[in-house]
Amino acid sequence: MSLNLGIPSVDLQQFTQGNAQERSDFVADLGAAFSNVGFVAVKNHGLSKPQTENLYREVKAFFDLPLETKLAYEIPELAGQRGYTSFGREHAKGMTEADLKEFWHFGQEVANDDPIASQYPANMYVKELPEFNRVGMETFHLLEGAGRNLLKAIALFLNLEENYFDSRIHLGNSVLRPIHYGPILSEPKGAVRAGAHEDINLITLLMGASADGLQILNKANQWVSVTALPDQVVVNVGDMLQRLTNNVLKSTTHRVVNPPRELWNTSRYSIPFFLHPRSNMRLDCLPSCISAENPLHYQPISAGEYLEQRLEEIGLKK
Repeated sequence: MSLNLGIPSVDLQQFTQGNAQERSDFVADLGAAFSNVGFVAVKNHGLSKPQTENLYREVKAFFDLPLETKLAYEIPELAGQRGYTSFGREHAKGMTEADLKEFWHFGQEVANDDPIASQYPANMYVKELPEFNRVGMETFHLLEGAGRNLLKAIALFLNLEENYFDSRIHLGNSVLRPIHYGPILSEPKGAVRAGAHEDINLITLLMGASADGLQILNKANQWVSVTALPDQVVVNVGDMLQRLTNNVLKSTTHRVVNPPRELWNTSRYSIPFFLHPRSNMRLDCLPSCISAENPLHYQPISAGEYLEQRLEEIGLKK
């Protein structure tokens, strides 16, 4: 395991194609990173450079569309779970100032007769940009696969069966979120591109952003800048996994800060994949993560119930 700008780096291929010792080392390194930092940079994740470049090109093309065109894809009743969400709609938990961003959500698609299909709104497709739809969903499935492998390693670190998470994330409520942080046109009055927060889900896989700005809060209560190298994705623990593991794995606070004033006229693009389980997954703390030194911190709850609470707290659901 190496370090990349303040966070550990690992090679996923060591787990997916390595021998027993290499796999064991990967599990230990990933577990240590998520226990101590909550973030890790991952290479050999399956997302190619051309795929990434294609997606960023299409994402920029979408956000460059006229506002009235984009607003045709914003459905308030969906609470931001599919399609477009305009500037000023979302804020960090506990904050009143809205984040300086607009975004899009690609969600899970259920091709078979799994009854979970009734829980998910349909994806919205941008008729003006058919390639945006295609490459977005292709990336969704590639990152979902990388996340599944990372969760296998996490399960082994927690002394669970390697496939513990497989059925719990199969057709889970995951979303791919292309984000546009627009130029800052006036004094922000306390608003930042994304306020300090923790992610809701199990794990987040973040493709390299188009500009700096991501910071994590370390154990010394210091903000540390993090940038994924071109061949890496940054992966962090979400609150659902922290809750399941009774704080053994850390959901680290992070934010996206505004650029220096001389760069206020520039945009920033970022594309995180939020890996969610099925709504019926129990987030009750694992018995193996409860001890005299680490007593029970959370009451029983399902992933679906927890998600509903958090969507209200961040302003997407009333």
